[in-house]
Amino acid sequence: MQVSVESTSTLGRKMTVQVPAEKIDGEVEKRLRSMTGKVRISGFRPGKVPFKVVKQRYGKSVRDEVIGDVLQSSFYEALGKEKLRPAGNPAIDSSNTDEGAALEFTASFDVYPEFQVADITKLEIKKPTADVTAADIDKMLETLRTQNKTWQPVERESSEGDQIVIDFEGRIDGEVFEGGKGENSEVELGQGRMIAGFEEALLGLKAGEEKTFTVTFPEDYHHQPMAGKQATFTVQVKSVSESVLPEVDAEFAMKLGVADGNIETLRQEVGESMQRELQQKIQAKVKEQAMDGLRELHELELPQALIKQEMDALREQMKSNLQQPTTTGLPDDLFKDEAERRVKLGLIIGEIIKQHDIKVDQAKVEEMLNSMAASYQDPQQVIDYYRNNPQAKSNLEGMVLEQQVVDWVMANGAVTEDKMSFDELVNPVKTES
Repeated sequence: MQVSVESTSTLGRKMTVQVPAEKIDGEVEKRLRSMTGKVRISGFRPGKVPFKVVKQRYGKSVRDEVIGDVLQSSFYEALGKEKLRPAGNPAIDSSNTDEGAALEFTASFDVYPEFQVADITKLEIKKPTADVTAADIDKMLETLRTQNKTWQPVERESSEGDQIVIDFEGRIDGEVFEGGKGENSEVELGQGRMIAGFEEALLGLKAGEEKTFTVTFPEDYHHQPMAGKQATFTVQVKSVSESVLPEVDAEFAMKLGVADGNIETLRQEVGESMQRELQQKIQAKVKEQAMDGLRELHELELPQALIKQEMDALREQMKSNLQQPTTTGLPDDLFKDEAERRVKLGLIIGEIIKQHDIKVDQAKVEEMLNSMAASYQDPQQVIDYYRNNPQAKSNLEGMVLEQQVVDWVMANGAVTEDKMSFDELVNPVKTES
């Protein structure tokens, strides 16, 4: 087998491979002869079909099969001979497939970039630190009370925080628009779930009253025909109710899963759940900084084949998320930046793992699995699923290996602690508002 390699760009390679004719012809004859005692052809007794007839009938298909097999095996043999690592699938062009002719084919592909992991000793990372205090637990219990509130009808006018039940009809230019009519619709005033001005217009109303008002749909409204349009709504109020929060008592504790209704047990379990959430947030913020830092430290030329594969994967992911039959009309530019980000980071992480011989720590796999399972009602069911599902287990090990890379960055980078409260770390949007 003869192999020659040409560089078509920094990462692009064109490899030409020649396979001797005797290797192809010999394998074709071997396979055809193995068929003579098995094939059935009209006019011949089983096992008595002449080799010439078998060759005439099946020669072309067997040759095509052999060429496919030899092409694949010789491609990988040539890669090993030339010490090349192809990134993505090659484009292969073959010729000379006739009997008695050597097989020659060219394979065009990108190779992985070769680089050294950068010095990360000056990579600055702020590691958040926070505690779950008794006051944090009190606040979380108030949130749980709010989530489990009930509604009590009242005779007074509606105010912020109330739930108002209405029938409504909306018109644009005098015509009822799509989705502009509803009955027994529940609106919690002050939540901001309706378009601007709608909830405000429902303040100060009693059950049985009717009101007509005008609001304007925002310019960026998701349903474009209504964007920026003025709509006139007429509403009839069916009822007004105020919220009633449950007491933090045994009944409340049992509703949240504490079998014996013990309040201290409830506080302990809430605190443990908050602690898990806190650690996850710390881990996520550290990981984000580590990954961003690694990308900034390395300048790489990226294999276009890998970017194309990642764009296709992102397109399929969007298709699944949107539950659409196809996303083929979406332009590559929509996915290119994220695809490049992922490919670059994947190359860097892979190189760190290789150059520093990082292997999956099975103890950390168990630790992550137990941590994930703890948030489920039946932790053992989750653990058994991962242990008995090879694909799920492989994905979990990949997550652990990536975290080990983050740990390596933390061990070698410039890390400082950033003291924060639980709310500042877990609910940043809420505390900034």
